Amino acid sequence: MNDDAPNPLLALGHPLPFDVIRPEHIVAGVRALLQQARERLNAIATDPPSLQGTLEALDTMTEPLDDAMAVVSHLESVSTTPELRAAYGEVQPEVSAFYSSIPLSEPLWSALRNFAATDEAKQLQGERRRFLEKTLANFRRQGAELDAAGKAEVAALEVELGKLTLKYAQNVLDATEAFEFLVEDEARLAGLPPSALAAARQSAEQVGKSGYRFTLQAPSYLAAMTYLEDGGIRERLYRAYHTRATRGEHDNRPILRRILELRRRKARLLGYRDFADLILEDRMARSGDRARRFVADLRVRTEPAFEREKAELLAFRRQIEGEDAPPLAPWDVSYYAEKMRRALYDLDEEALRPYFPADRVMEGMFIIAKYLYGISIVPWEGAPTWHPSVRTFEMRDERGQPLAHFYADIYPRASKRDGAWMHGLRNGYGGSSRSVAVFAGNLTPPLGDKPALLTHREVETLFHEFGHLLHHTLSRVELRSLAGTNVAWDFVELPSQMMENWCWEREALDLFARHVDTGDPLPDALLDRMRRARTFRAASAQMRQLGFAEVDLALHIDFDPASAEDPMEIGRTILERHSPTKLPEEYAMLASFSHLFASPVGYAAGYYSYKWAEVLDADAFALFQEAGIFNRVLGERFRQEILERGDSEEPGELFRRFRGRDPEQEPLLRRLGLLEAQG
Repeated sequence: MNDDAPNPLLALGHPLPFDVIRPEHIVAGVRALLQQARERLNAIATDPPSLQGTLEALDTMTEPLDDAMAVVSHLESVSTTPELRAAYGEVQPEVSAFYSSIPLSEPLWSALRNFAATDEAKQLQGERRRFLEKTLANFRRQGAELDAAGKAEVAALEVELGKLTLKYAQNVLDATEAFEFLVEDEARLAGLPPSALAAARQSAEQVGKSGYRFTLQAPSYLAAMTYLEDGGIRERLYRAYHTRATRGEHDNRPILRRILELRRRKARLLGYRDFADLILEDRMARSGDRARRFVADLRVRTEPAFEREKAELLAFRRQIEGEDAPPLAPWDVSYYAEKMRRALYDLDEEALRPYFPADRVMEGMFIIAKYLYGISIVPWEGAPTWHPSVRTFEMRDERGQPLAHFYADIYPRASKRDGAWMHGLRNGYGGSSRSVAVFAGNLTPPLGDKPALLTHREVETLFHEFGHLLHHTLSRVELRSLAGTNVAWDFVELPSQMMENWCWEREALDLFARHVDTGDPLPDALLDRMRRARTFRAASAQMRQLGFAEVDLALHIDFDPASAEDPMEIGRTILERHSPTKLPEEYAMLASFSHLFASPVGYAAGYYSYKWAEVLDADAFALFQEAGIFNRVLGERFRQEILERGDSEEPGELFRRFRGRDPEQEPLLRRLGLLEAQG
């Protein structure tokens, strides 16, 4: 590195300079930005209290540091190297310590209280009043009123949590990447679709090996679990997947226990019964008990259909294999469920792939956004990226003016973490700054020079993450802290899950679901079978999600880390009650449950949010079904009341303004076919 060259992290321009950011920039750049943020904090604490000098200055105090850390953490997720990981690991505890110190700063807390007592503050309305009230409440919730010893302990807890959750995430990535299963004899791969077979062959070739290579990355793992006739291979992959990060240097089990201990200690220090109550006080559920009641209510309404589905799947296996066929093992469920679905609905997921070329799906998704919200999306030429497969786009308003820019990184690779997500790289606010974001996934990649062909579930994943991106980029909020997806986590999934609905509608599908070779639209017969199969084993899918929600709440409400109880055993016991089969003794998915343990908070005590938001989205989409799925007036209302408003008002009020009433569960149960199941 040229020592005289400027550090790009110190002045992140537009577009973001991904072509020049190097690991060696991280430590020096982040430390310089930390010092700048400390100086801004001191200025707020010492200047006379005022709207601009106190409240608005606090809103933007950490913006350069936030943007730099967003870029660095993003690169660590999508293009990590040992050098980048080491640099990020070095600065992350320092940044975590600074962020946790903000509400613990007595001078800053005094400045905020002094401002709140002024006539100027008392006259605030709208966003600024909400920001002041939320800031005061958040400072109290994070320890502003503790004594010096309490504040020091909270700060130390935050630093340790930052280190441990980062290590947890890295262990999951490393354990996932460390596993491979090679098959030389193609005859052992009976049942695997040609596309998955070709992908396994290409995966082996890419690492210089012969035969067929299977990994624990989603496209490889899910195809094998769904289609492979060889139950022995399915079992090998299942056991590897659900014991990830439980061995050797990648063992997350002691880390997980310590994370739970720190979270519990933090909650008690701050005056809360448990971590769930601490986290949920500022969310729609408000408390762990209410979240639990929500989960329990849905479970009661789901269990009868779930029990019926379990019996039906076992009966199906014995119908084709004889009455002496053994009970289903967990690695059998996806395989026999797919066979049963084909038998019932004559629907082969692989037969759908040719109708979902990834590029055409993206184009159709953008057109749908234009029909609903009046925006247009075009290629953004010349923007540097972190990998050649990443695509760049510009979002424009109705007048053709730029609104935001974003990146699409949708295929797996060794340096990239698993899953799918949207990451806001820069928050647009106040009408003068543009949002920058990325949506990422690990979808079925192209094979050779052939286009990537997606499953319908992968199409839904794309739409889901694009919904998050619309929430981030369409924000029209004055204050940065209230903009975009900075909302309660049981509300943040509404825009994303809402977008998935258009993947099931003929008018929408005709925009992109066309055969890769002929251009023919998805046949009516296939669409009809898709829709009829949509509710196939819907109760089992819902019970799986409710199980994750319940184990999350149990760990963050009931579990005492000082006890001899094993979190893995707690998880296995709870999840087995929500599983169609018994689970192996060594089942340890909590060791790789990144939603809960890969960040200091994340979805911890909040996994129920997916189902909470699903209730909201089903109820909201029911309006589009009544008025027309491309009803521009309704689309504009959703944009204005939900997508543009960020956290500028209570989420419940935003929903009521759009829907005209409080949310109801019936539309979701109807969509899943569970109302009929209840009679």
